[in-house]
Amino acid sequence: MIPYGRQHLDEEDVKAVVETLTSNWLTQGPAVPKFEAALADYCGAEFGVAVNSATSALHIACLALGIGEDDLVWTSPNSFVASSNCALYCGASVDFVDIDLQTGNMCMKALKQKLEHAQNINALPKVVIPVHFAGQPCDMESLHVLAKQFGFYVIEDASHAIGAKYKGAFIGSGQYADICVFSFHPVKIITTMEGGMALTNNSEWAEKMRMLRSHGITNNPEVMTEESHGPWYYQQISLGFNYRMTDVEAALGLSQLNKLEEFLEKRNALAAHYDRLFSEYENITPLKQNTDGYSSYHLYVVRIDSFTDKQHADLVTNLREQGIFAHVHYIPIHMQPYYKNLGFKLGDFPNAETYYQQAVTLPLFPELTFEQVEFVVKILAEEIKR
Repeated sequence: MIPYGRQHLDEEDVKAVVETLTSNWLTQGPAVPKFEAALADYCGAEFGVAVNSATSALHIACLALGIGEDDLVWTSPNSFVASSNCALYCGASVDFVDIDLQTGNMCMKALKQKLEHAQNINALPKVVIPVHFAGQPCDMESLHVLAKQFGFYVIEDASHAIGAKYKGAFIGSGQYADICVFSFHPVKIITTMEGGMALTNNSEWAEKMRMLRSHGITNNPEVMTEESHGPWYYQQISLGFNYRMTDVEAALGLSQLNKLEEFLEKRNALAAHYDRLFSEYENITPLKQNTDGYSSYHLYVVRIDSFTDKQHADLVTNLREQGIFAHVHYIPIHMQPYYKNLGFKLGDFPNAETYYQQAVTLPLFPELTFEQVEFVVKILAEEIKR
């Protein structure tokens, strides 16, 4: 079976993990701050805060920006539920902005229209969370202009987009956003087994996120409410969580980061090969790429028009039966039962719903070969014709 995604680990990764396992540090040691500094430096950001998942990073990013009850957070319906759940964890309300059907990313025209309406009814969001779907950057410059005009924060959900660039700058640099979140789940570009990181250029937000990831505790005398009792002393300043990344995970992340450019080159080459092959088929449409961006290609997704729901399901099933683990990313969040119970319904975000009916995720990972790409395209075309 050819999976849709797979981590790539080599002897250097194993060596880095074993060295940490046999060191004096397994949890909170030197590897975590080294990984934070290395990724922040790579992306051009000031501060990195490593945690145990991107979901945790999204949560503490919302809290660092002061999200709470009576606040509104908007995000894309074409994402995993973590992109919106993070706001609900804070007691805020969630809404969505429909996507551009050709890219799968948040539609800036739809966002502007929704903001103008929200302004008229005094219901503007405090935070907007764009999702760089499949590794392709959103139109961040347009989003930044709207953020300034309507006065909201921006948290980039870049779970798919480590190494991606927008107008020559790395996603995560903070040029157009307040906080950026990456994921290191095994099927992502690089992995720490499980893990995530928030990048920001704001020292206050970084310090708050560091406390929140560790029970709201600090040993920094500058933020304590009284003089330290001794070298053992710490204080709980706020109600936080156990969201910490381990040194073992960070050691793997550091090793993986050394191979990031190689991974990106392979993913882009494989995606370009897919594109060339699919250019011969009118009824198979790869996602349109932003000319201002450089995608990390976490996923390779095509759209197949004029399929019924049953034909769509049969296609994915038949591909799997022939050794190709096709998938669908994503079920629109507002179609989930939990979100329907919050008042969302079919028809609320028609582009996201149409996209879901058409989308098929095909295999893409560094060890995939050009011959396997050709096999995938051949079988896909045959199944569609059949």
